Amino acid sequence: MATSDAFYSDKVILVTGGCGSIGSQLVRALLKFNPRVVRIFDNNEAGLYELENDLRSSKARTFIGDIRNSKRLARALENVDLVFHAAALKQVPLCEYNPFEAVETNVIGTQNVIDAALDAQIEKMILISTDKAVNPRNVMGATKLLAERLMISANDYRGKRKTAFSCVRFGNVLNSRGSVVPLFAKQIRENNCITITDDAMTRFVMSHQQAVALILKAAFQAQGGEIFVLKMPSFSLVDLAKAVIQEIAPLCGTDPKDVMIKRIGKRAGEKMYEELMTEDEAECATEMDGLYVIGSTSPKAGKSTGREYTSLYSERLSREQITALLNECCLSSGNVR
Repeated sequence: MATSDAFYSDKVILVTGGCGSIGSQLVRALLKFNPRVVRIFDNNEAGLYELENDLRSSKARTFIGDIRNSKRLARALENVDLVFHAAALKQVPLCEYNPFEAVETNVIGTQNVIDAALDAQIEKMILISTDKAVNPRNVMGATKLLAERLMISANDYRGKRKTAFSCVRFGNVLNSRGSVVPLFAKQIRENNCITITDDAMTRFVMSHQQAVALILKAAFQAQGGEIFVLKMPSFSLVDLAKAVIQEIAPLCGTDPKDVMIKRIGKRAGEKMYEELMTEDEAECATEMDGLYVIGSTSPKAGKSTGREYTSLYSERLSREQITALLNECCLSSGNVR
């Protein structure tokens, strides 16, 4: 990994949404780099309690709070060097039917973190974003796009403050909380039937390890104003469903031949394919260390890509490759959420 261990050494770091799938894995990774303190900020009391007991680290500090509460954020950011902003409402259907709640958290909450970061004059703030922010067709994606814009524009009005604001943009993180693999496993256990929206639907995919490595690399390299995008493959939903049936059904005591696939059509706000970078963004994007970096001014960056980046035309994983990824991310540890 290109990240320098020394960059995180002796730093005070805050992770919002620190109990989530990505946030908790990021906390674990940061603790390996000998920081002074990692502050875990979340409104999930039970999650904080469980994570604190699991970590058992003198360098982990838990903060109960909500990013909608600017006063609590100001206190949590005192003397902080780095902020990783992972707190968000991310479930597409829930955001679709509770749109202002998504605005309150993903937009206003993000601005609250930005304001607190500026007031505390931290070194860097990294927003964890999503491919759904690109040409959004749903509330969640639209709010995450606004969050990205707030982050990038913060570099223009920070004045003499040193804080650099940048973003990382993810695809789907396999086996993360609320993702499709745990849902498929639950459906197999309960009904011997998997529901998918459309055979032709495609999605980008990455592991927790890749997601965390991208965040750490982005924070190390960020100068302010960049959006970091990991180069990643895609899969078709039907291929993933078939691989899950083959690998997980026996673990549930079910013959894979007995598991059906039911097509239910697209849910509200869903796309047939995902986009990580638009054609316009590609004109100002460069390639660097396995990443696309939108808005980079680094002399180490390569040439502009000049093309959009979508799951429809990206490298497609075969059934065998999907199976290997399932075993790496979910089955080797017996951890299908």
